[in-house]
Amino acid sequence: MSQNKLGELGTDRDLCRDSVPPQKSQGPLSGLRIVEIASLAPAPFGCMLLADLGADVLRVDRLNSRPTFSGPAGPLDRGRRSVALDLKSPQGVAAVGRLIRDADVLIEGFRPGVAERLGIGPDAMLEINPRLIYGRMTGWGQEGPLAARAGHDINYVSISGALEPIGTAGEKPHPALNLLGDFAGGGSFLALGILSALYERERSGKGQVIDAAMVDGSSVLMSFIHGMRTAGLWEGERGTNLLDGGASFYGTYETSDGKYMAVGCIEPQFYSQLLEKMGITAGVAGEQMDPSRWPETKDLFSRIFKEKTRSEWTEIFFNSDACVTPVLSPWEAHLHPHNQIRSAFVDVGGVMQPAPAPRFSRSSPASPVPMDAGGRNPSETLAHWGLNPAEIQDLVSRGAVG
Repeated sequence: MSQNKLGELGTDRDLCRDSVPPQKSQGPLSGLRIVEIASLAPAPFGCMLLADLGADVLRVDRLNSRPTFSGPAGPLDRGRRSVALDLKSPQGVAAVGRLIRDADVLIEGFRPGVAERLGIGPDAMLEINPRLIYGRMTGWGQEGPLAARAGHDINYVSISGALEPIGTAGEKPHPALNLLGDFAGGGSFLALGILSALYERERSGKGQVIDAAMVDGSSVLMSFIHGMRTAGLWEGERGTNLLDGGASFYGTYETSDGKYMAVGCIEPQFYSQLLEKMGITAGVAGEQMDPSRWPETKDLFSRIFKEKTRSEWTEIFFNSDACVTPVLSPWEAHLHPHNQIRSAFVDVGGVMQPAPAPRFSRSSPASPVPMDAGGRNPSETLAHWGLNPAEIQDLVSRGAVG
């Protein structure tokens, strides 16, 4: 591979144009209908995953509601229609009931009890549609001493045990953005729960309620680390263990141009390739699994990695099994040739963003589009969801839809 494509990543967005697979269908979830009550990041992420795979998702915004903070428009909103309803009016609440009559799923992200006070709680909605899957996305869950309290990703992962191990030895824990609670432990588990409930409904014919809590999901993400501790493979403080940056062969190293390379050669055959590519004879680096040698080996690796640029090291390691790769920013990842060949990023409404995943051999989803592609049209959207002209006109005249 050339220096341009590997080292500096290049600027050729058309590298993989001919490799984009043809669209064969609208996705494996085509025909699935989901009503999403607008909320912050975790539930929208789960709905994005489902919309990406072909589900027909209608986001219901709260008319005349002014949240103190709202997420930016963009990737999490893609693939949806939207409509704004006044959920404080009987007409708006009735409209939600009308929408879910023929829907498969309703998703909300309120604190416990709020949906019930609005009149769109699970009992009311399941009475209208007994086959409805009702997804509830919260941080703390529907019960427990913290259930009614405010919180964010950092709070949920702090009590699940997912935050404490992340960081450098001798320093404080570092939040992993809001990935572990909001998205991995939250929206992803919400989507998994919904799909599982839909599968169960095929046998029972009945809907049910999904209690998806970020504190639960992020706790499950730590299962492997619990197993390592039980096996005696995770005993030290943060930043001193095999997978948290403690090992010399599992971490990041700065290059001469102030960028970084990621090293992850756990297996001895891969570690030997690392040493070979770096021009190191065994010596101090020979005792790979001896933690007492890790600090000295890290110093050696640090000195050598600073002798070349990130692009030079990328070229050196590209065709090896040393498990060494460049550390890319989110804004340059789409330029890497591997991501380009796999069409791993797409331009949606002028915003470069990750493409839907995973891949399907037979039912590839359509390329995502921005929310309300072509513009928000409440009457058209409500008609698509089965409301007749008289019902729509009544909502409009009463100010329950905007």
